[in-house]
Amino acid sequence: MRRLIITVCLLAAGNLSALASDSHRSLDCTEVAAWLTGDVSSQRLSQLVRQYGFNGVLSSRDEALLRSAGAQAGLLDAIHKSATSTDTASPCPGSLWRANAFTRQKQYEAAENLVRLLLDSDKDNAALHFALGALRVKQGDLDEGFDEFSTAKELMPGLPETHNRLSHIFYQSNDSDSAIAEARTALSINPGNAEAYRDLALGFDSDARYDDALRVLHKSLAREPANAETYFDLGIVLQDKEDLSGAETAFRRAIKLDPARWESHYDLAMVLQRAKRYDEAIAEFRKAKGLDPGEPSVRGDLASTLSDKGDLDEALAEWRALFSMAPDWKLGHDLFAKALMAKRDYSGAAWQLSQAVERNPTSAEQHRLLGQCWLLLDHKTEALRELQIAVELGPDSWLAHHYLGTALFEVQKFYAASREFHEALRLQPSADNHYALAACLITMGDYDDALVELNTAAHLDPARSLFQHRREELIKLMRTDKPRHVEIPSHFEIKAEPSVPH
Repeated sequence: MRRLIITVCLLAAGNLSALASDSHRSLDCTEVAAWLTGDVSSQRLSQLVRQYGFNGVLSSRDEALLRSAGAQAGLLDAIHKSATSTDTASPCPGSLWRANAFTRQKQYEAAENLVRLLLDSDKDNAALHFALGALRVKQGDLDEGFDEFSTAKELMPGLPETHNRLSHIFYQSNDSDSAIAEARTALSINPGNAEAYRDLALGFDSDARYDDALRVLHKSLAREPANAETYFDLGIVLQDKEDLSGAETAFRRAIKLDPARWESHYDLAMVLQRAKRYDEAIAEFRKAKGLDPGEPSVRGDLASTLSDKGDLDEALAEWRALFSMAPDWKLGHDLFAKALMAKRDYSGAAWQLSQAVERNPTSAEQHRLLGQCWLLLDHKTEALRELQIAVELGPDSWLAHHYLGTALFEVQKFYAASREFHEALRLQPSADNHYALAACLITMGDYDDALVELNTAAHLDPARSLFQHRREELIKLMRTDKPRHVEIPSHFEIKAEPSVPH
């Protein structure tokens, strides 16, 4: 990540005594509304208001707008009781309320534009920088989010939430050490900060310290026993620990506490999908989709699970809806293609796979799948190109060698094909690979070795009558000693994957 590693030591080396003695002036409505826009909880804001005081009184308009922005009764009560002055209003800019509304509607760019305009005339407002950082992170820009949270920290160093957000950015950047350091800094400022315990747990989780993560999550729950986000994080850690049953319980508890959180339904669905409980997983994916129809990952994993269950028509409908809604979505083109291939729409599959390799040119599997499609469409030159790339990128893939051998066989390069089938056999001694090599050897006139390969194929998969029939034909051929070309059957081209021995 740009700048993150360079500055982490500066972030972790703050003067903690200065943090504890921070003398920030009383808060105003703008700051409270900005922090709400940045997803600071109403409960936590009520603590900040009691800590710093509140400048002036709320107008009835701003109080109503605070409620609509997510302020709960406890926060409003804290504002009324903590007012440092009762004869002046503490007005909020109307554009900030609009920014908050845009945020709740997930129109983050529109919200960001309004916050930036406010910062033009109030550059030293830590809460506005915090809100802008949160909006940049929501749009996937961790670098600028990091910069804005860092500015907020410098302007108001005693706010543990800023360290929490920096910790989460480091977690998302796979920097577990820095994530842990930032969470611990937040806890040093406010030892009872439940969010800091959650971020510390995620840092431990990314470092595979699952027991430590669970320990601090239970500390968080001791402070906020009904926090849906904590149960969600508990589910994440248990899932990473391969405790699927525990993860399921945690996600269900998160859903009970906050049924409108789509992420909990989504991650529960992922656990159920891993357990091959497809109907239950599909139901949870559908709930997540209902809560956030515009989230591409939900539709993608729903489509993938429908494919796993065998509901190909429904899966294809979800894939089409996904790429119609998010044409630049980078994931899932290969899975969409597999569903199309299962429906024998090889042209459509080839187009999807072309998109997949364009977005991920180093994926051996996606090049291999595209090569298989070209074989089925009888585009031999294109098939050879993709399968050669697949073998170069994934030399240990027996499937890549197998299909490259098939493509070489199709263009009558039998010796090169036999080398690929030999390599496929080395990696996976399956009946299909023995049979494919036998076909090459017959064409090359090496009947004795071909018979050995056919005998082995028939032994490995005695239920496949094809192998026995070809063996009998070869024996007759050897008796007549007439040259013969043997074709590899179509199932080698991708009608189905080659069988794997049990």
